[in-house]
Amino acid sequence: MTLLFVTLAGAAPMVTTTVAAAAEKGVTFTSEEDSYVSEAGPDKPHNTATWLSVCTTPCDGANASERGAFIRFTVKDVPDNAVNVKMTLDVQSVRTTDTTLEVRPVTGKWSADTLTFNNRPAVGEVIATRKGLTSGATAKLDVSSAFTGNGSYDFALTSPSGAHGVLHSSRATAGVGPKLSISYDTQAATPSGPLPFAMPSTATLRASERKVFAHYFTPYPISLNNKAGADDYYTKNYLTPTGESGKHAAYGGLLRDRPVPRGVLAGDWQLADMKKEVQTAAAAGLDGFTVDVLSLSGAHWDRLQLLIKAAEAVDPGFKIVLMPDMTSLKVDAATLAASMAKLAAGKSVYRLADRRLVISPFKAEGQTPAWWQNFMKIMKDTHGITVAFVPVFLSFPSNASAFASISYGFSNWGNRSPAGQSGLASNVAKAHGMGKIWMQPVSVQDERPNQGIYDEADNTENLRLTWEKSIAEDADWVQLTTWNDFSEGTQFAPSVHNGGAYLDISSYYLTWLKTGKAPAIVRDTLYLTHRTQFVTARPTLGTQSKLMVPRSGTSAPRDTVEVLSFLTRNATVKASIGGAEKTYAGQAGIQAKTFPLAYGTNKASVGAVTVTSPWEVKRDFAVQDLQYHAVSSGRK
Repeated sequence: MTLLFVTLAGAAPMVTTTVAAAAEKGVTFTSEEDSYVSEAGPDKPHNTATWLSVCTTPCDGANASERGAFIRFTVKDVPDNAVNVKMTLDVQSVRTTDTTLEVRPVTGKWSADTLTFNNRPAVGEVIATRKGLTSGATAKLDVSSAFTGNGSYDFALTSPSGAHGVLHSSRATAGVGPKLSISYDTQAATPSGPLPFAMPSTATLRASERKVFAHYFTPYPISLNNKAGADDYYTKNYLTPTGESGKHAAYGGLLRDRPVPRGVLAGDWQLADMKKEVQTAAAAGLDGFTVDVLSLSGAHWDRLQLLIKAAEAVDPGFKIVLMPDMTSLKVDAATLAASMAKLAAGKSVYRLADRRLVISPFKAEGQTPAWWQNFMKIMKDTHGITVAFVPVFLSFPSNASAFASISYGFSNWGNRSPAGQSGLASNVAKAHGMGKIWMQPVSVQDERPNQGIYDEADNTENLRLTWEKSIAEDADWVQLTTWNDFSEGTQFAPSVHNGGAYLDISSYYLTWLKTGKAPAIVRDTLYLTHRTQFVTARPTLGTQSKLMVPRSGTSAPRDTVEVLSFLTRNATVKASIGGAEKTYAGQAGIQAKTFPLAYGTNKASVGAVTVTSPWEVKRDFAVQDLQYHAVSSGRK
């Protein structure tokens, strides 16, 4: 039954903690509403029945007879400091059957009085399962992963196999209807982990209708030739000015940063690397990757297919959004449709709840609306695939009206500087005013040695600003631009120069976007960002001749060290900037404090929490590098 996730009203996120043993407490709730739907009577409500039916089709030998149950509970009186929480859904069976029960949180709205098969709400991924029911016995299903605090919980019961399962509803004999039991303790706890907040469960985050993707760029996977970091292709050819036979010597090498190096892997190392990318992104709370489709054959095509395969193997809920790159794909609509249809067979390729395939082309204005309309017609008529079109424009205001009739939603590639974010609110409002979803770009920075330009990101200000505006302006989806485009210096992925700091910060805002509430800060954490050279400095060593200049319209370049603090309480923060000691009053919550850049080493501390940057600010250097380096006190 294609039913979606838990609906939670006003609940605080669950805190993951380490605690000592304590006496267990508990509360139990009877269902507030429950009913079932039947495909055999698609418009009939069953709000007066004393039973709940769950069955896959064919059910009782009849075709088109799928059944599913919906149950709502209101949880209260669980204290904010509850830890070791276990939540169990209890249902009592009317008869003995081999039914397999699945529990799925519900996304959409419903009422038992009007619920039918035809108007049933969407549901999410399976969070609990049980095979076999015994007459008069209670089936217990562990739904702890859905717990996020007091509030409303809606669950759907579905079945993929077995006989027709019949359960008591709340209208049956007193005490035999569905129950939700929650056990917990309230022992004082010490938060653990690298983040300043407690990351909600994957199930909780994916319950949200808000989606967060990261733009994956196939030229820069974790490894290019499966060698150890000191000898791999990144080091020998992209970071070294003399690499690739001196091709990049004029601008000091193609890249300034790279994926975190690894050792040599045995077996299918490329698939293993793709699995690692998926695992890293999913752990940070991302819903998937928007993958730049650069070509329809060759190495980039092969990596795209490996990424789809990796997502299916690691996390079926992690989705791949197909993003044809119209700056590089010079093909006709039929050829592109055939390739997209081939990829669409992958289980991890993103489709909406109604099974429409999401196609989100980069620089969509590279082809006319009529061209794209023909593409979608070919997808439907030739391949049987209906497309939800979400174009990504380089200029949204110039193209919105022309593309409106064929689009499900809109996005803009966006800017990488605080000065470039002034149009964000109007873009979201325009998209929503046209009845479209909006995918907002969120970015760290941008530095392109081979193009000779860079954006001024003002340490983490651009990152925080694009996230905060995404939340405030009610963006439907977010695209992190980018996961791993190291040639443009826009990477969120853990790298040598950021160590995962930018992804950690984004996990905080991602949780805020998805839950509708800023996460509670439970662990003092400091992030330190700075460049390793002054913006006007020039290489004193080496032979670099092409230098980067600020992009037109970017924020004014600045030389600053930023201490970004996430504090549980007001506290004194100490900083050492190039050896000069600084002290300031740190505020509870999030606070960014900047200091003038100075030669030497930078560090900061609050209480026992310390962070020291391994990146020294130097007078003498061989290559111009204007990326901000980042380090977190939470990751050693």
